[in-house]
Amino acid sequence: MTSTPALSRALAAGTVVLDGGLSNQLESAGHDLSDGLWSARLLAEEPEAIVAAHLAYFDAGASVAITSSYQATFEGFAQRGIGRGRAAELIALSVELAREAARRAAADRPLWVAASVGPYGAMLADGSEYRGRYGLSVAELEAFHRPRLEVLAAAGPDVLALETVPDADEARALLRAVRGLGVPVWLSYSVAGERTRAGQPLDEAFALAAEADEVIAVGVNCCDPQDADRAVELAARVTGKPVVVYPNSGESWDADARAWRGDATFSADRVAGWERAGARLIGGCCRVGPEAIADLARRLGTDAPAAG
Repeated sequence: MTSTPALSRALAAGTVVLDGGLSNQLESAGHDLSDGLWSARLLAEEPEAIVAAHLAYFDAGASVAITSSYQATFEGFAQRGIGRGRAAELIALSVELAREAARRAAADRPLWVAASVGPYGAMLADGSEYRGRYGLSVAELEAFHRPRLEVLAAAGPDVLALETVPDADEARALLRAVRGLGVPVWLSYSVAGERTRAGQPLDEAFALAAEADEVIAVGVNCCDPQDADRAVELAARVTGKPVVVYPNSGESWDADARAWRGDATFSADRVAGWERAGARLIGGCCRVGPEAIADLARRLGTDAPAAG
């Protein structure tokens, strides 16, 4: 590929398709992700598996790969006996693996890499990213996030995906932590109804991003598709920015049993409504696979080669 345009310019021109759930794609290929590091474990053990998972989504019609760094933190790697230097290499490797998938993809369209930055609760691996309220101050959360943000930014992604954020206080910390890094970001909350998982009104949570120059899109992910419907409208109205939306399949995660429950309700039929409401980055999160992304790309008319 040559001269890939900035993602922010692409959003001004139209809708961009995100990938789906990385973990379910890895699991479908036979990889055990029950470890506390989740998909980040494969950065050290089976990096080629991550490339293959990204490639499956590019081949399905996605134009953005979200890296395997969601649960990749210095603290998490340290718990597995991995020192700080090696941990930094693995965090940066997540960006390079997504780039390698883009190089291999037979796609006649621009492809981008979003470096995933999961919430503090993801490092704890106890389901607290679906609750927030960790008992830490905004300053403490900023100090936790900044070092790996620096590593990811230096690795050269097109955008930093501040994703599955359950708490407006953590969003404040993340928005402080990305200042001066020179990489655009999107901010994406995990929600229940019209509130963050920590219980704050979504309009107030979205408003934090309205004046942040680094933020090129704001929205929701890792939520029920039905919750995404109202959230997209709200994010567009409150911030005036492009909206990012990539919900789960609609099944519910049982953190105690570490299993999914219920029926899938994710459908490409919803995406036209999201697009009309202001969504410009649209994809899927947990349990949304390449087939669903291919359907979504067809519905949005983005599966054909992009111009210029």
